[in-house]
Amino acid sequence: MKTVSGAKKRFALTGTGKIKRKHAFHSHILTKKSNKRKRGLVKTGLIDESNHKQVMAMLGK
Repeated sequence: MKTVSGAKKRFALTGTGKIKRKHAFHSHILTKKSNKRKRGLVKTGLIDESNHKQVMAMLGK
């Protein structure tokens, strides 16, 4: 099964098997967003458990 090329650019596996992701809404129209909000969007997050099976399939795992 092939990997979805968009998914391999957006997700990364951690050592414990969780999937890291980046936050949306941090690429443009930043002037109206507060500094606190923009700082929070820089940090990585983890995908929800409900999407874990779907993302793993996209990654070909």
